[in-house]
Amino acid sequence: MLSTRDIYKIGIGPSSSHTMGPAFASKRFKRLYPTAEQYKVILYGSLAKTGKGHGTDRAVLQELSPTPTEVIFNIKEEKLEHPNTMDLFAYQNGKEIGKMRALSIGGGNIKILGDAEGKAPLEVYTENTFSEIAEICKKENIRLSDYVFRHESEDFPQFLSKVWSTMGNSIREGLTQNGTLPGGLGVERKAQKLFNQRHIDESPQTRENRLVCSYAFAVSEQNADCGTIVTAPTCGACGVLPAVLKYMQEKNNFLEQDIIRALAVAGLVGNLVRTNASISGAECGCQAEIGTACSMAAAGLAELFYMGIDQIEYAAEIALEHHLGLTCDPVCGLVQIPCIERNAVAAMRAINALSLANFLSDSRKISFDLVVKTMYHTGIDLSHRYRETSEGGLAKLYTEK
Repeated sequence: MLSTRDIYKIGIGPSSSHTMGPAFASKRFKRLYPTAEQYKVILYGSLAKTGKGHGTDRAVLQELSPTPTEVIFNIKEEKLEHPNTMDLFAYQNGKEIGKMRALSIGGGNIKILGDAEGKAPLEVYTENTFSEIAEICKKENIRLSDYVFRHESEDFPQFLSKVWSTMGNSIREGLTQNGTLPGGLGVERKAQKLFNQRHIDESPQTRENRLVCSYAFAVSEQNADCGTIVTAPTCGACGVLPAVLKYMQEKNNFLEQDIIRALAVAGLVGNLVRTNASISGAECGCQAEIGTACSMAAAGLAELFYMGIDQIEYAAEIALEHHLGLTCDPVCGLVQIPCIERNAVAAMRAINALSLANFLSDSRKISFDLVVKTMYHTGIDLSHRYRETSEGGLAKLYTEK
């Protein structure tokens, strides 16, 4: 299994698979052919169908600038290695000097095919399933976070500290902003209103809901406005994990070192889903993004509260299981409706999963590994209309009043 580090990418929104991934691929292609006088990029599948709303063309042009670049949206090609496929061509004196096919496989990760394919990334973990990892941790009497730190590089805690700092900045900046998000839907920012508008007879439960949701809205709105965020595991699901960790840190005075351990475990869960299923909405629907984010958040919270490995697994399993079948149907291809609200709902669901795991882990019947496998098969069975093409669901039926 690859490094957990890749689950957390610091970058510009609004989409890890449609903005970050194509940008990374374009940047790599430019390094391969820096003397090209012209580039051409053809986007296929979901990249073509929702690329305008996600700003895929803008991200590509920015990376290949100032060289003249033609971006083509090919919505007809169906025989693809992955729903997020792109071809890049380099020209000099009117002749093709290089080409590359790249797959944006989710979370800002790319896979290069063909002549330009580089060396495969190094495997960091020998184990590839939660059950394998849990067996080692129980045998050696170590926590999941200890297992992660044992396998990652020496500077991994410092990297997670930077991740947490960036997440915090996204929340703070999001809470200071108001107005309308770009894209034409007229979606108003709501994070600041949620944070400040205390209910006249507010119970502790209502306050928790309001604050957690305000943090999730803050990060998700920053993402929708092309702000700097951290994928967790994607841009579209970036608000879930920071929202719950920020709230619990404030409520219980957890130290940064506690948060770093929680991020390590959350990242491990996201890594397991990426390895054994998918974190791409274009491949498996929103269950792969929001479902995984909720699972990461639940596991991170369980580590934060120093729960046992079985409880951590149960929290992660509950969170993902109850997002099975969730479709990805962004209205107008924008990461706004229903994406922003989904981050807030998933954040609260992660807290609920934590509570259930605290009581019921000894009676569970379903393993985390089984739910991950089920999610992948469910995603493959979903109609392409519900896999980030904006051809079904809310994206199809929504009309501006």
